[in-house]
Amino acid sequence: MNIEQARFNMIEQQIRPWEVLDQAVLQLLSVVKREDFVPPALRALAFVDTEVPLPEGQCMLAPKVEARLLQELKVQRHESVLEVGAGSGFMAALLGHRARQVITLDNRPALARMASDNLRRAGVTNVQVREADGRNGLAEEGPFDAIILSGSVSSVPQALLAQLKPGGRLITIEGAEPIMQAVLYTAQPGGANAKSVLFDTVAQRLDGFAEPTRFHF
Repeated sequence: MNIEQARFNMIEQQIRPWEVLDQAVLQLLSVVKREDFVPPALRALAFVDTEVPLPEGQCMLAPKVEARLLQELKVQRHESVLEVGAGSGFMAALLGHRARQVITLDNRPALARMASDNLRRAGVTNVQVREADGRNGLAEEGPFDAIILSGSVSSVPQALLAQLKPGGRLITIEGAEPIMQAVLYTAQPGGANAKSVLFDTVAQRLDGFAEPTRFHF
């Protein structure tokens, strides 16, 4: 496989047509080597328009979804970011290139180790990987300029929204199959949060987040 041609095709045929037009994001995707963040046996899937399986039944988001979330979060160089769901560490690596510092959480030891190893090999030094349950965030390290939940939840816990700085943003995929949407919350004065629906998509659930009560008749 011609790696660079495959990367170019991913960007031009999958990501750009999905309304990812921020040149800085597109350039970053050409620099950070996604193939180094997938399991070695699945390297051929690194640039395919699909979720890539990870250990313990988890997966990486599809490339176009990762790129769109990154674009919409609009991380700036002076900002601190919290990620819930480290996975392989790829999103954290992208965030690390844009932010001042990133903390990424994963409650699965194998994935926390994988993300840490991948980030170290990639030379990303401003990302901390912690093995932790992310549903309540990391209040002792907050507040944060931006929070990303790298997977889907039925709804965003208030505990996470409370860890945003004024004007801070939280992005995730919200809802239940078959209807999910990427959403962006922005912290407003007085503690309110403005919610914007960005696009429709479907993603694997993040561990540990509450599900809505289902009524049985």
